[in-house]
Amino acid sequence: MSKKSPETRGLHQLYGEDPEKADRLIWGREVDPESRRGFLKKSGLAAMTAALGAVAIPYAAKMPGGLIPAAFAQSEMPFMLEGKDGLTLLNDRPINAETPPHLLDDEITPANRMFVRNNGIPPAIENIDPATWQLRIEGESCVTPMTFTIAELKEKFKHYTYQLTIECGGNGRAEYVPSASGNQWTTGAVACPTFTGARLRDVLEACGIKNDAVYIGYYAADKHVSGDASKHPISRGVPMSKALEDESLIAWAMNGEDIPLLNGYPLRLVCAGWAGSVSGKWLQRIMIRNKKHDGAKMKPPSYAMPKYPVAPGTEVPDEDFVTIEAMPVKSLITFPESGLTQAKGEKLVVRGHAWAGDLAVDKVQVSIDFGATWHEAKLMAPANRLAWQHWSTVLDFPEIGYYEIWAKATDSAGRSQPMVVPGWNPKGYLNNACHRIAVQIA
Repeated sequence: MSKKSPETRGLHQLYGEDPEKADRLIWGREVDPESRRGFLKKSGLAAMTAALGAVAIPYAAKMPGGLIPAAFAQSEMPFMLEGKDGLTLLNDRPINAETPPHLLDDEITPANRMFVRNNGIPPAIENIDPATWQLRIEGESCVTPMTFTIAELKEKFKHYTYQLTIECGGNGRAEYVPSASGNQWTTGAVACPTFTGARLRDVLEACGIKNDAVYIGYYAADKHVSGDASKHPISRGVPMSKALEDESLIAWAMNGEDIPLLNGYPLRLVCAGWAGSVSGKWLQRIMIRNKKHDGAKMKPPSYAMPKYPVAPGTEVPDEDFVTIEAMPVKSLITFPESGLTQAKGEKLVVRGHAWAGDLAVDKVQVSIDFGATWHEAKLMAPANRLAWQHWSTVLDFPEIGYYEIWAKATDSAGRSQPMVVPGWNPKGYLNNACHRIAVQIA
């Protein structure tokens, strides 16, 4: 079940907690330790200028570090990432932010509502030139290693557009007790925009795939949070069977436009239906491997589950983990927002989305009596394989009082969401318990 989501923090609260951290997080401003002035990069200065509604900030270079602009000093303005709207911040280094369920009501997730999941520090926008960006295909099981620019990918390969569900493997981690390490996602680390690009299969086959190929692995341009250039923050991959699916893309566009920087601009991998960590952002290199990929975050306990049920708090040996692959069946109530008050006798429209990893959703059911009885909702077909499915229903409430609306999806293999949080695991992965919201009937 959902716990109360963390509150979106205002600028004043961020500056009150740690002024220099707020500077870095909001504007990308670094404080000079001697002068105590805050150095703003061009992108940060542009963001601050736009936020102030100004043409320019003439003396920006002289602005003390850690000082909230006076125009915002009394503001309740919520924290915002550039290009995002209404996301809840979970961490700033690396930046991670989720989307409240009621902001995921669109059938196709808008770019400004797509969650942000980073393991490292993204490349600076001023250091990215899509005209010169290159993707290298190589590895032990690559017949002819090749390098492509984005323009060459667009020219040489057929373009495909799919609506694809991407969900963080730790979505729902906040509900595990005792707490599992990692970002405390509630329900909002999921999105389903459209992606346009070349099929991964077509690009790999152009380079030649040897008979001994079993896996692919990616490398990207994000930097390790330690600053150590020899370390990769993340380098994961998928078996060849997943890599060669029609819907696995090397994507250069999202919703018909450039991919947002925080979601992988200018080039990313999309292997939908599996933990989002296999869909590498800021893509620079793909390895065709003759063994399971062994990059950063491929070893347990990262993105891995115990092979057997364990008691909460149990330490599990590395050899007893198995790598996460397809995500489990799940659903989300996106309308109304939790906390609604409605007059008795009025019908309430309820809607949301459901998805099931590599499978389709067979049905979605809704309950207003804490799961004692269930009412089947209307379920739409997906736009294409690996897209989420929209559902809706109309509810009546028999008397005044407090209600909870619960949603439960069942996949095409007959597996349903559990009513309670599933078995605890050390990293808090794969929580697919029923989503629920509160409603007051007055």
